[in-house]
Amino acid sequence: MTTSTNTQKQATLRKQVGQFSGADSKKSIMQLLNTFIPFLGLWFLAYYSLNISYLLTLFFAVIAAGFLVRVFIIFHDCCHQSFFKQKPLNHLFGFITGVLTLFPYLQWQRDHSIHHATSSNLDKRGTGDIWLLTVKEYQEASAWTKFRYRFYRNPFVMFILGPIFVFLFQNRFNVKNARKKERWNTYFTNISIVLLAGATYLLFGWEGLLLVQGPIFLISGSIGVWLFYVQHTFEDSYFEADENWNYVQAAVEGSSFYKLPKLLQWLTGNIGYHHVHHLSPRVPNYHLEHAHEHSEPLQNVPTITLKTSIESMKFRLWDEETKAFVTFKEARQTRSTPVIKGDILKKNA
Repeated sequence: MTTSTNTQKQATLRKQVGQFSGADSKKSIMQLLNTFIPFLGLWFLAYYSLNISYLLTLFFAVIAAGFLVRVFIIFHDCCHQSFFKQKPLNHLFGFITGVLTLFPYLQWQRDHSIHHATSSNLDKRGTGDIWLLTVKEYQEASAWTKFRYRFYRNPFVMFILGPIFVFLFQNRFNVKNARKKERWNTYFTNISIVLLAGATYLLFGWEGLLLVQGPIFLISGSIGVWLFYVQHTFEDSYFEADENWNYVQAAVEGSSFYKLPKLLQWLTGNIGYHHVHHLSPRVPNYHLEHAHEHSEPLQNVPTITLKTSIESMKFRLWDEETKAFVTFKEARQTRSTPVIKGDILKKNA
């Protein structure tokens, strides 16, 4: 396939997926209702059941954590201005859902936009993504950097300690180059979180606050980090240097199709169709599945399941020669013959 033909196919694919962009007000309102009503109901039941049985409290808290993940998906869509047609409504509900999920709306919106513009680009890592080193970078790194990297990539640190650090501490501060509006948004988010926590304390006490909010926060946070991790860390992923990087290929091959059971797919707001989301970020979460099903080239994208996604836990480094993730042990061994992966669009030529 010639370069011009491939470029044309990529443009056609983006146009096909782009047709599903734009919010549907009725669907957005329905999603608000079927997310917030169950979440608030489960939240109340979790606190109410403290006087009955903490096992019952944990039962409600676990389910509430699943709905909090769904709340984050609404936050995520608001950041992309895709949940509502009106920009002020996206800002309003982005702020509200940001308070509930402990994320400052404008700060995360900026970082996440950079993530979309640089995803799978080896020369533009560092903002809105997970720390990733290539085999060569790791081999040339200092002993201190290797230690920090191994510590960071440890599953317990990444999926348990990581959410605690990021959500409770890192998200509370502005970055150095933050704009004035972004800084004030972070301040107001922090104040709102403190007020909400204070009101909960007055109603249920510190013990109740910790016993209920603790598991909801830890479970939803771990799920959120896991989803973000597995969306770009899988066996047939795509990474390229800037000179060879391609936006469409990065979206289609560098973002996973995480095929989840229907209930989990619903709770996670179809975010498993991450390849579609990266192709067209303005497609709201409730249109992602339809966009995938009605775009023929996307039927061949890398697909992972709950079972196969567990294998992603072993991936530690990116090998630029074999164009594949490797373990630390594999990185120490002799490198294999370079592999050139096929372009999804070429497979449909």
